[in-house]
Amino acid sequence: MAGTDSTKSQSPVAGPAIILIEPQLGENIGMAARAMLNCSLTDLRLVRPRDGWPNEDALKASSGADQVIETAKLFDTTADAVADLQLVYATTARSRDMTNRIVTPTQAALEIRDFLTGEGACGVVFGPEAKGLKNDDLALADTLIMVPVNPAFSSLNLAQAVFSVGHEWFKITDDSLPSELAIPKETRPADKAELLRLFEHLEDELERSGFFHVAEKRPVMSRQIRNMLQRAGLTEQEVRTLRGVVTSLSTRRKK
Repeated sequence: MAGTDSTKSQSPVAGPAIILIEPQLGENIGMAARAMLNCSLTDLRLVRPRDGWPNEDALKASSGADQVIETAKLFDTTADAVADLQLVYATTARSRDMTNRIVTPTQAALEIRDFLTGEGACGVVFGPEAKGLKNDDLALADTLIMVPVNPAFSSLNLAQAVFSVGHEWFKITDDSLPSELAIPKETRPADKAELLRLFEHLEDELERSGFFHVAEKRPVMSRQIRNMLQRAGLTEQEVRTLRGVVTSLSTRRKK
């Protein structure tokens, strides 16, 4: 999905290092780098990439995430790659015969954010595409991350796994993302008095139109209508608009 905007700032928020253990194809490294930069992550560490490094295929597959590819660090062992980190997470698609604590990417992102408010450094380790991490690599981690997916088909490719973790980090650190509850500045949430006037206005017109033709059912039907409108989280402007709609419909009916 295209959407790069070169006018936007690309300054990343300091986040966890992404450590790929024995990645098999340059293309896979490149796509993982692309996923990283999508999420404002740039610290890429490679341990024994199968096809060597640097790798032209990785640069091509990164689709412009050159800064991640060009600054990637190469290591001989997993221990070397995590040596400067105080907190390490490792990803796995299945539970192991180990006592490590297991969290979701969302939980991990929250913990990483809290940890990085101090002076520490953190990283997330990803295993080879075919077999995942070895137990010796997992033993270097403080906590394991499992992405909640269909348990009957839990296989993710390398870039998907990196994005699953990276995006959770990005969501809690990027102030430009709009809140689901964000309300335009020119309005505000409707107060209860405004909602009550809307309810009464609507119910009066429904009474006149014959909607409440069974008198005994009116209290229940009124409550259902009120509950439905309450759940909508209406703004003051939306309440005024709805009252205008009710007035317009009732006026047309009377003509």
